[in-house]
Amino acid sequence: MQLVEREEIDEDDDLFEAIDKLIAQGINAGDVKKLQDAGIHTCNGLMMHTKKNLTGIKGLSEAKVDKICEAAEKIVNFGYMTGSDALLKRKSVVRITTGCQALDDLLGGGIETAAITEAFGEFRSGKTQLAHTLCVTTQLPTSMKGGNGKVAYIDTEGTFRPDRIVQIAERFGMDPGAVLDNIIYARAYTYEHQFNLLLGLAAKMSEEPFKILIVDSIIALFRVDFTGRGELADRQQKLAQMLSRIIKIAEEFNVAVYMTNQVISDPGGGMFISDPKKPAGGHVLAHAVTIRLSFRKGKGEQRVCKVFDAPNLPEGEAIFQITPGGVADAKD
Repeated sequence: MQLVEREEIDEDDDLFEAIDKLIAQGINAGDVKKLQDAGIHTCNGLMMHTKKNLTGIKGLSEAKVDKICEAAEKIVNFGYMTGSDALLKRKSVVRITTGCQALDDLLGGGIETAAITEAFGEFRSGKTQLAHTLCVTTQLPTSMKGGNGKVAYIDTEGTFRPDRIVQIAERFGMDPGAVLDNIIYARAYTYEHQFNLLLGLAAKMSEEPFKILIVDSIIALFRVDFTGRGELADRQQKLAQMLSRIIKIAEEFNVAVYMTNQVISDPGGGMFISDPKKPAGGHVLAHAVTIRLSFRKGKGEQRVCKVFDAPNLPEGEAIFQITPGGVADAKD
């Protein structure tokens, strides 16, 4: 099966305006280069930074930043739009199949682009298996409910297994070598490293047609690098900055974001709560993600996914199965 076709992707070109267009508005090419070096590759991305942030870039004075922002405002409309325009914009959202029909139905078609989908649950609840399956299904053509795009995978727990990708690609009848070539993978060891990997991603996404960013898991390194109550405020602030960066990537390049999260036990919940485990990351993470899914183990290889919070999905559950070929429909 043919993978990511260049021609089909051209219709996405109006998603973002390249930063080079500032040169036509009279901005010095050297200054544009400084923006690119700072990880800003589109005018849309530029408008997502505060002027304070921009003046922090070496060689950009306040006067220059004002001029750059004025030029960018001429290229990108960042003001109000009507509800009808917003509806039209939502039409560019792609839903990527999870490989399981029941799970797709629960999610309204699949994992959506321009949004963050978070899966939390205990170990062995299927979060990383879904991440591996999405690595393959994202590359399926849109006619097969795929995303027709490339995959970026940031791994903080060391659980990425290319041999699993090979098995899943074979299930979907795709060439495993080509599938693996379309995945860029990075192993992060500290939260700072994780943040820098996100900054470097904008450059790649402005050049190639990515459709999903997978972060497995978002919280692990924060739980290691910050310890105790004394560092909690600092941890949450750094986490908020990282999530803000991820939301901007999702919206700027219309990519789906799938993150896994760990759980914490809540001993203060008392005896009346049936499941005293809640997602890590607190309110900061809860407000940043668009769709929260709770995963738990079912019988045998079956897993249960529950919609925990979503702006446009009803609460419900779906059962899926973990097979050698990834996430699939549950067999009774």
